[in-house]
Amino acid sequence: MEEKIDVQKLIGQALGARTKAYAPYSEYQVGAALLSAQGRVYPGCNIENASYGATVCAERVAFFRAVQEGEREFQAIAIVGGKKGEAPEGFAYPCGICRQVMKEFCKEDFMIIVAKSIDEYEVSTLGELLPHGFGGDCIV
Repeated sequence: MEEKIDVQKLIGQALGARTKAYAPYSEYQVGAALLSAQGRVYPGCNIENASYGATVCAERVAFFRAVQEGEREFQAIAIVGGKKGEAPEGFAYPCGICRQVMKEFCKEDFMIIVAKSIDEYEVSTLGELLPHGFGGDCIV
């Protein structure tokens, strides 16, 4: 059941998830809070690896947690990122791989919130951040 999204609360949950990030190499901690269509929130944080290709972004951690729990429909995600021990100075937009994962499970109007704080944020849709995306509907 879709409900009105409390953007500031979702950002707060992303800020909380950020504190759990494992980022010993870049010291850039990212937190995400994914809101399902049923109103459940799934947090995620980035998890780095000495073999950088094995690193996983916060957004994908959140999505994979949710999918593992049986969720398949989503309303929004809030993302925050910044240097360890510092407040975010810039907006942490999702990388291309994360946008592709979002495309797998979300519609064009899926809300992507990037924030520096609870009061300073930008909102985009998946369609805006991944125009002409490749999804399951493209497979014949």
